[in-house]
Amino acid sequence: MTATLTNHVALVTGSSTGLGHAIAVHLAKAGAKVALNYCNNEGRAEEAFARFEAEGCSGALFRADVTDPGEVERMFGEIEASLGPVDVIVPNATCEQPQRPFEEYDWDFYQRMIDFFIKSPYLLTRACLAHMKDQRWGRIVNIGSEVFDRGSGNFSAYVAAKGGQRGWTRSMATELAPFGITVNMVSPGWIPVERHANDPQAMKDAYLAKIPVGRWGTPDDIAAAVVYLASEEGSFVTGQTLVVNGGMTVS
Repeated sequence: MTATLTNHVALVTGSSTGLGHAIAVHLAKAGAKVALNYCNNEGRAEEAFARFEAEGCSGALFRADVTDPGEVERMFGEIEASLGPVDVIVPNATCEQPQRPFEEYDWDFYQRMIDFFIKSPYLLTRACLAHMKDQRWGRIVNIGSEVFDRGSGNFSAYVAAKGGQRGWTRSMATELAPFGITVNMVSPGWIPVERHANDPQAMKDAYLAKIPVGRWGTPDDIAAAVVYLASEEGSFVTGQTLVVNGGMTVS
């Protein structure tokens, strides 16, 4: 059975590049009208949206800082006016993720991680939850990371925030299940996208050598998992974390 999202409106934050853009395209190809979101680089976002439309996808482009309550509220009003009320949200937006020893992080950086991975999903959910409850159907698919399972060192701020996001996912899944709303998380492994272009080749080679399935993951691998959890076919799955990393965290 092919997953379908016809008659649904999805918002994917941080969707002008990388995993977010692939997720937006796959949701649209499953039938959803998709709100693509960006914050800073308007030219890049417009190019991404042109590619999105060139693939026959239906949606619109919206600018907002998804850690800011006022901007989130404004964006949801614009989405509803353009596409209809949102009933699928994929909080994907992130900031830079430098790996540093603990002593080199300050609290402001920890707070920035919390803002993107806990505050933003909270704001996005708050903005569309009434509609989801009214229609007794909704999907929240958080984007996590394998680093929580691996306990990656020199990454404490990011790992801590992703762990908090996973806990929020589980609690919200229990709370919202009676309303037909599922809350899950897809946790990618290292998927080489634009922001990894300058990563050391030796580091890439070492990681690839450890992947049990013997290949790199792709944005399409992550997007397919999101579409499943967002679709009716995933309606009996909630509170779960689907780790998509080729078996890196099997043991």
